[in-house]
Amino acid sequence: MTTSIEQISLSAKNYSKALVEMVRDNVISFEDLSKDLATVSEILETSQGLRLALENPTVSEEVKSQIIEEVFKNEVHPQVVSFLKVLIDKNRFSEFSQIKADYEIKLDDVNKIQSVEITSAVELSEEYRERILQKLGEKLQKNIRPNWKVDENIIAGLIYRINDNVIDTSIKSKLDKLNKNLM
Repeated sequence: MTTSIEQISLSAKNYSKALVEMVRDNVISFEDLSKDLATVSEILETSQGLRLALENPTVSEEVKSQIIEEVFKNEVHPQVVSFLKVLIDKNRFSEFSQIKADYEIKLDDVNKIQSVEITSAVELSEEYRERILQKLGEKLQKNIRPNWKVDENIIAGLIYRINDNVIDTSIKSKLDKLNKNLM
């Protein structure tokens, strides 16, 4: 399940900030925390019953904490188990996916990584892809994590999506603008 930036609540952002602080305080490394969050997410995705029990308001906090302890104590760092218990205690467990998504955004920022969706009309050669990534990296001063897409409708050129910004250099876009101006 992917979560877009607009879907992340303020409280989820605050909890993800607490995760980053755990790393900064040398409680756990970014790499280990990322792996542990992925493990928790995978377990929750494969066990709908577990997720439903942990999000069910009729199940007591005490029972939920015991479930967290039993399921995750041998799977993730003890601080991550404690963090999950805090989410239970504060009735925020349903925001786990948002918290994880915002943590990943913060982690990318710390590591100077920028996700970019790049759409072309045809499949691009590896050499051309490398040149695009190099130029984007220089321009943005970040390492680029590309998501390559092909859309024959754009005719030629490229469309870049960087967060909420779109840079459209496609022929289709230029033709649409020309057509609009002629009308």
